[in-house]
Amino acid sequence: MIPASALRICRANYADPLHAQSLVSLLDSYARDPMGGGKPLSAYAQSNLVQALSDRPQAFSVLAFVDAEPGSESRAVGLVNCMEGFSTFACKPLVNIHDVVVLPGYRGQRIGEKMLQEVANLARERRACKLTLEVLQGNSGATRLYERLGFAPYQLDPDMGHAQFMHKWLDRV
Repeated sequence: MIPASALRICRANYADPLHAQSLVSLLDSYARDPMGGGKPLSAYAQSNLVQALSDRPQAFSVLAFVDAEPGSESRAVGLVNCMEGFSTFACKPLVNIHDVVVLPGYRGQRIGEKMLQEVANLARERRACKLTLEVLQGNSGATRLYERLGFAPYQLDPDMGHAQFMHKWLDRV
């Protein structure tokens, strides 16, 4: 178990080389996981992701670092990427949690929970009315985390059922 004093949660600074490298490395780790599709990030994504996020004022990321022994570097162990959207019904911003990553050796230690608490704080600073996310049905660990933090399936009218997440690729990189 990681001592609380050794865990550092922070908003990513896209201009910081350590943060930029950590973001790409963690997202690549997630992409390679079965829950992320099982394939590495493309060379294009690896080379351009941080700048593309930096160019979008609606994007922000949260990183988790574990501070190692004195004199050695911190290790990046978690990442959450977010995009601000807009709720037309509430006429307020919302924040979509797009990626949640905790390296396998660090799961089960509430790192994801702490990062999502920071996301909620940053969303409140943006005056967002809610957080949204999507999760694969088979990702029971993540689903338990999200439910513990108060997330629930989206619905407007119970008689109409839950909303489904859908997508359509326009151009593949």
